[in-house]
Amino acid sequence: MKSLRSLFVLVCALMFLPFISAAEKKTAPKKTPDPALAPITDVAGLPRVLLLGDSISIGYTLPTRARLAGRANVHRPAENCSDSGKGVRTLDKWLAGGKWDVIHFNFGLHDVKYLDEKGTLVPPEKGQQVASVAEYEKNLRALVAALKPTGAKLIFATTTPVPAGSAGRVEHSELPYNAAALRVMQENGVAVDDLHAFVVARQEKIQLPKNVHFTKDGSEQLADAVVASLTPLLPAKAK
Repeated sequence: MKSLRSLFVLVCALMFLPFISAAEKKTAPKKTPDPALAPITDVAGLPRVLLLGDSISIGYTLPTRARLAGRANVHRPAENCSDSGKGVRTLDKWLAGGKWDVIHFNFGLHDVKYLDEKGTLVPPEKGQQVASVAEYEKNLRALVAALKPTGAKLIFATTTPVPAGSAGRVEHSELPYNAAALRVMQENGVAVDDLHAFVVARQEKIQLPKNVHFTKDGSEQLADAVVASLTPLLPAKAK
């Protein structure tokens, strides 16, 4: 009798499981879209700027756009540009949609991270780095070669610091990657926005502890640096 009662309870539970799952789906809160990823409508006659980069660039997109309001149309892809390999594979899509006057780009923080076989961020000893320095340099050369024909003025932003304790990354691992990037940019005559040096000078005040990301004020200050690098390259009128 006891086993029959248990079987009855189990059958009832299985019958109601789909309804429970449906209810959970209905009540699950919707993720608010990041306004930095929303497309913008160009103001006629203004230069067109494209920002390419990961979540650090997403953080400084809106304040950069606000600072250049009335002077430039500041666009970015509607996604995290991630590592340099993704950049090589996706660049054509990001460049679509018109002629660019200035392109400010960065890859690095996603190249130095460690992932397991499922693509999950893990401690370095449990995973594999996304790209070696040699692979990163090769990808940057391919990206610069693809960016040059756009006719846009190019600015590469150095990768910001990896603090001790950052998830899935090793402290200072960005340094050899930046050295490789600077070599590529110097050989190709690409301007450099040294965001790494900018952050190092004020790191404790603007970067989150044990984290590659920044405070809100930190993103605002990064926007100041980005605008300072963009402004001299902006034409008076769109080409």
